[in-house]
Amino acid sequence: MPLKIYIDFELSPELLERLKEGASEHELIFPKKPASVLSLGALEPSFYEADVVFGQPISSEVEKAESLKWIHVSSSGITRYDTPEFRASMKKRGTFVSNSAHVYDEACADHALSFMLAQSRKLPQALVCNTPNGSVEWNRLRQGSVPLKGQKAIIVGFGAIGRQLNKLLAPFEMEITAYRRTPRGNEGIPIVSEATLPSALSQADHVINILPDSAATQNFFNAERFKQFKPGAVFYNIGRGTTVDQASLIDALDVNQVSEAWLDVTVPEPLDESHPLWKHPRCFITPHTAGGFNNETRACVEHFLENLKRFTAGDTLDNRVI
Repeated sequence: MPLKIYIDFELSPELLERLKEGASEHELIFPKKPASVLSLGALEPSFYEADVVFGQPISSEVEKAESLKWIHVSSSGITRYDTPEFRASMKKRGTFVSNSAHVYDEACADHALSFMLAQSRKLPQALVCNTPNGSVEWNRLRQGSVPLKGQKAIIVGFGAIGRQLNKLLAPFEMEITAYRRTPRGNEGIPIVSEATLPSALSQADHVINILPDSAATQNFFNAERFKQFKPGAVFYNIGRGTTVDQASLIDALDVNQVSEAWLDVTVPEPLDESHPLWKHPRCFITPHTAGGFNNETRACVEHFLENLKRFTAGDTLDNRVI
């Protein structure tokens, strides 16, 4: 039976044709004012008659759309849907929710590894240094470069990105553990619990934060948590800025509890130019570009079309979150 599929964001003519081709058996519905990075768009009456939504639908309106059988979120993050109330509502009426985590996991993992390698090789300091061979600064750079091999790392938030990063780190023979709110038993590496997390943090040379934004994760890394770190550990955040108390991070940097911070996300984004994190000599920030790559929107469309095949065949959805 043909499905009514509501697409709430704007696509290029080329990708629009690809979507029409891949979903030719179904009815595609496009609003006159699609969503964008600046606006959630304007819902039309046809939204409330759709079977499937692809995009970023407003959660309160989803509650009213009783015909919805499946929502495919066009991002990895699901902040507006990750509440106990919304989850319970979708489960009660049998509406599936999936995201696009696998579209962005490789790029995000590559970004995290780039951070780690740049830190290991002291690239920020070396790239602006023109010191002669044999000088004090030259020797400081060489001696300050610590290989990743054999070091300990903990990945906090072990989903699709964490799994990919674990694969990328395998050749470095690091000792890797992970923290996950709900372990599934198939992680393939040691998983620490809430109770054992402080002990794991106290031993880690590298703490990689990939937590999503939710009520349970806001300010997860606070003053108390940073005090649990091994002194001089390196902190990375490619999850969400809301998971870090930035004032406490600055304090931890100031006393070298955290030796360096590498951030792709902050609060707000972008940070004001006068923000202390910009000025801190051991904090390095990229402007929320970790998930970006050439043709990412095409990859997102292809991911949806593949999941559409799974949905119509009654198979398990890729990246199903509810």
